[in-house]
Amino acid sequence: MVHPHQTPYVTPHILHKNYAQAFDNEFHSNLIGRDLEYFSQAGFDMDRIQLKRNAPVAQLYEDAIRNEGAIISSSGALINFSGKKTGRSPKDKRIVYEETSKDDIWWGSVNIKMDEHTFEINRERAIDYLNTRDNVYVFDGFAGWDPKYRIKVRVICARAYHALFMNNMLIRPTEEELASFGEPDFIIYNAGQFPANRFTKGMSSTTSVEINFKRMEMVILGTEYAGEMKKGVFSVMHYLQPVKFGQLSLHSSANVGMEKGDVTLFFGLSGTGKTTLSADPNRLLIGDDEHVWSDTGVFNIEGGCYAKCINLSSEKEPEIFNAIRFGSILENVVYNPASRIPDYDDVGITENTRCAYPIEYIPNAKIPCMVDRQPSNIIMLTCDAFGVLPPVSKLSPDQASYHFLAGYTSKTPGTEDGVLEPIPTFSTCYSAPFIVLHPGRYAEMLAERMSKHNVSCWLINTGWTGGKFGTGKRCPLKYTRRIVDAVHSGELLDSEFETFGGFGLQIPTAVEGVPREVLNPRLAWADKEAFEREVRKLAGMFQKAFKLYESDVQESVRLAGPRVD
Repeated sequence: MVHPHQTPYVTPHILHKNYAQAFDNEFHSNLIGRDLEYFSQAGFDMDRIQLKRNAPVAQLYEDAIRNEGAIISSSGALINFSGKKTGRSPKDKRIVYEETSKDDIWWGSVNIKMDEHTFEINRERAIDYLNTRDNVYVFDGFAGWDPKYRIKVRVICARAYHALFMNNMLIRPTEEELASFGEPDFIIYNAGQFPANRFTKGMSSTTSVEINFKRMEMVILGTEYAGEMKKGVFSVMHYLQPVKFGQLSLHSSANVGMEKGDVTLFFGLSGTGKTTLSADPNRLLIGDDEHVWSDTGVFNIEGGCYAKCINLSSEKEPEIFNAIRFGSILENVVYNPASRIPDYDDVGITENTRCAYPIEYIPNAKIPCMVDRQPSNIIMLTCDAFGVLPPVSKLSPDQASYHFLAGYTSKTPGTEDGVLEPIPTFSTCYSAPFIVLHPGRYAEMLAERMSKHNVSCWLINTGWTGGKFGTGKRCPLKYTRRIVDAVHSGELLDSEFETFGGFGLQIPTAVEGVPREVLNPRLAWADKEAFEREVRKLAGMFQKAFKLYESDVQESVRLAGPRVD
């Protein structure tokens, strides 16, 4: 017999339905109440759906586990899956062609035109789908740590996984900021579980990722890959910061010295060491991927990190490994079903396994992620598999503009059958898939800021030395770290330099702790004729890639590139 003052035993699920869920409903309904008119006008059926605004992390865990097949890993992170699409769909990205932005956009294969009517069709399709869901999640947050330049972002989605992802990647508002949030500056309608109609004008597949700068809205159909939202916000900031605020948005990592307070920006494509080299025990991390160089300093756009997990280990990258805990999301990671231990070496689902976590999970992160100080150094990273480029070169302002526009690195052989030579990759501004304005506009702003603040620029090659891929070897990380340390200490700036022919680069004759033959690739190659062939080959590739920008840059920048005799 149960006495009146005792609580009868009930299963956790019943308890949740009777107590916690009732509170959740009331809490979120009251919180969103004053925005009901907005959602009704947008087309949401407020009598049918339940809106959950900025739901607690624990509740998003519960919903993802109950409704989406997510599981909790052994370290407490949520493991979830993005379905068929495990990466971005750049060919399905569209920007609406409308009068307010059409003259600023760099139209072409990166920014494909979409008419306004098609956007309206897809937007309504997304809202219609969201209206069929029992739970619709809303996350309101900020993009940009500097209050002068930040924007208010609202994410509306049907998966708890997506809500938690953007909770981690955007800057989380305080209770006071949320209470006074008001109208958002940018809205994402994520109906990624539902396909686009292939027969709608301008659609190339059942996937559509589209941005309308006049409405300041983004619509996602046909892909559940969470990274589309992250890069959608970056594309918007890549447009707004230069056009509206007059500030320079950058695809870069950034850190600041603990002693001197000196700031360094790191540019680099995947595989060049951007994340690894910006993680430095003697420096605080401002951010690992997206920044704005403003008139007053540097600030991170994001509130979190989206790290690759392939071959992750506590020995190689302890900061990232230890950030994978409660609140983090492991995306498309294979795990042991008995122990729930992730297997970061297993690429059975995709090689693009990821983890999204709040930046506060990194021990040496600088919170807030901004500094009121101009950069002292810019490091442009490349992984040259041809074994040609020196491990470090000091760039003139014109050379900096040239290499920023070129955005060179290389993919190594062995990634595909039949690939016997390195594959050059030129990604302008080190961010071609996310570029919105003409690259020359970003390059011009970069050159102006570098000149105004007397910023030193360095090209650092983390690729091959003593021969190309297959005959040479990758430049040891200890040498690259020593070079970066010499940049930060000022030692490199005081070095003696010599000219590296062909590319016209200034390379130091000596760096303590780095062998002379490593500093000058010509000395490292035993076969000098083979070296000269590779120099001419790579120089020719640079020239061919740069033709796209030649007509839009000054002659001094055109002449700053490599020359083929």
